[in-house]
Amino acid sequence: MSFLNTKGLILALAIAAVGAQWAGAQGCVAAHSNQRSFDELITGSGGEVSPGGRSWIHNLTIDVGYRVFNSNKYFQGSTEIPRASAIENHQNIFDIAFQYQLSHRWSIIGDVPIFNGSRNQLYPPDGIFRVTGLGDITLGVESWLFRPPTEHGGNIAINAQIKLPTGKSNYTDPATQGGKTVIATADPSLQPGDGEWAFSVGSQAYQALWHTATAYAQGNYLASPADTNGVASFRSQPGQSIDSSVDQYLYRAGIVQMVPKLKALRGLAFSAGIRGEGVPVHDLIGASDGFRRPGFIFSFDPGLIFNYKHDTLSVNGPWAIYRDRPQSYPEAMFNTLHGDAFFADYTVIASLSHHF
Repeated sequence: MSFLNTKGLILALAIAAVGAQWAGAQGCVAAHSNQRSFDELITGSGGEVSPGGRSWIHNLTIDVGYRVFNSNKYFQGSTEIPRASAIENHQNIFDIAFQYQLSHRWSIIGDVPIFNGSRNQLYPPDGIFRVTGLGDITLGVESWLFRPPTEHGGNIAINAQIKLPTGKSNYTDPATQGGKTVIATADPSLQPGDGEWAFSVGSQAYQALWHTATAYAQGNYLASPADTNGVASFRSQPGQSIDSSVDQYLYRAGIVQMVPKLKALRGLAFSAGIRGEGVPVHDLIGASDGFRRPGFIFSFDPGLIFNYKHDTLSVNGPWAIYRDRPQSYPEAMFNTLHGDAFFADYTVIASLSHHF
């Protein structure tokens, strides 16, 4: 592999090594789309021989990721509405993902998310809800279209996964309603899972641009064929008494640039890109009934990456540029009040990846 291609591969890995964490839209919009990493692009992987002289085929990569955000900006549609008091939805999302390389092109991939969050709900049943638990595990395969390493300094991968209903979808907490203490179901945005089977398809690509610079792109769509998940909401609006089982999506694109002429930090790179994620109004397969908060957030996505031997540390800070909470299907069908959602201004995402 040429020097240019090797550096390009490291950079492509670095920007995507946020980890294969569950990347949720910031705030009340409960999107947990799976973001695959480029870990197989670490120098010496993808079937080539490592500096130590052994092939990476049949070896394991582990990504440990963490994401935190605090949503307190109130939106109806794309308009932010100032409020004297705001619901604060604070979430910590931990993630352990793995990738086992079967050949130069094929890998087995998996993801185990763990959620911890709180929400100070200001309307009945009101109270501070706290939820911690295992999320929905995903398992699947990924394949590169071209056998790496390629001569043109780029490649495209596709993946398919099954989402298992391992995350609890009906966590409850004490709350107050009518002056009495009741046990109420937490908001769907806090629930670690949705209790339904689903599947996802995704793709990622990279292309060397110039010396020590690489373009990257990544996308994922999680389709949930189920209509609703059977969990009762506390909403009284028509068609919204049961929580919906929602589709989710994520896309990212940008450029990474290696910091030149710094021998002590030769694995250091900066990234700049865009990021879009959310929950659609209508699911791709099946009906879209029940309570859901469809929404979309578009962000500027800067990052700092450091690669050393078999490890990559990455920190990203997506900053919201545009947020929108459209009407859900039941809201539009029954002509009820346009629902709302709280979004965060930014998210902090960190990941440590190790190739064994």
